[in-house]
Amino acid sequence: MPIFYPDVLEQGAKPRTFSYGDKDVMLYALGIGLGHDPMDETELAFVYEKGLKVVPTAATVLASGAGRGEALPTKEGHRPSQPNYLMLVHGEQKVELHKPLPTSGTFTTESRTIGAFDKGKDKGAVLLNQTTWKDESGALVATLTGSSFCRADGGFGGPSEGQPEPHPIPGRKPDLSVDIATREDQALLYRLNGDRNPLHSDPESAKRSGFPRPILHGLCTYGITCRAVLQAITGYDPDQIASHQARFSAPVFPGDTITVDLWKDGKEISFEARVQARNATVIKNGLTVLRS
Repeated sequence: MPIFYPDVLEQGAKPRTFSYGDKDVMLYALGIGLGHDPMDETELAFVYEKGLKVVPTAATVLASGAGRGEALPTKEGHRPSQPNYLMLVHGEQKVELHKPLPTSGTFTTESRTIGAFDKGKDKGAVLLNQTTWKDESGALVATLTGSSFCRADGGFGGPSEGQPEPHPIPGRKPDLSVDIATREDQALLYRLNGDRNPLHSDPESAKRSGFPRPILHGLCTYGITCRAVLQAITGYDPDQIASHQARFSAPVFPGDTITVDLWKDGKEISFEARVQARNATVIKNGLTVLRS
């Protein structure tokens, strides 16, 4: 089923309620490699319930146990859109925290499509989706915005312009760089957060997708860039991070060492990530905004 415009902008999911606890928070932190040295008290704080801290990008997975949610009712005359998921890749991700994430809680989420951009019949399409979290008092906690590049769904007649521009990286050399090694089994651990796509665990599935071996989840790499900001900029204080966004540009293989380059300009931290051994830039146009 193709993309129908502007009908696709009416699509979304009904509000759904979910809860998470300290185990979910710690599993996410372990999944992005925190706590590898149990004697490092700065990282232990993210994987041990005593004085537990929450990685801001955990917002991308903490609601996964509640499922996708039931679709909104179809209005009369509405044409439901369904992109070809076999040809869909995650393009960009942003997490905006209106208040720091607690170590546990119950929340209500709402999701909807907020944009659809047509690159052309043979060039694909981009869909923008947004999910909001509210706490039990109705206060807004988080806004998650992501783009999907639908490689087989171009030519639907939607606008070709108006998509948010990527954050520009400064032209100077990085102010500092952080090397973070991933483990050979990192994708097998990270998938327990909810994304069990066999591309990340099954060698045969990876080969059918054109990869020599299973690849690391893009959102795991995204979380690792947040970990780099925590380590190099905030002194492992997650409450300083108001938002974290990035564009995915190449896959990471478990076992790769990721180098995160950072530029600090006041409250804005620009970043990119690369795997030097393969001369591959895996994250581009990254931006973290600090609260202070």
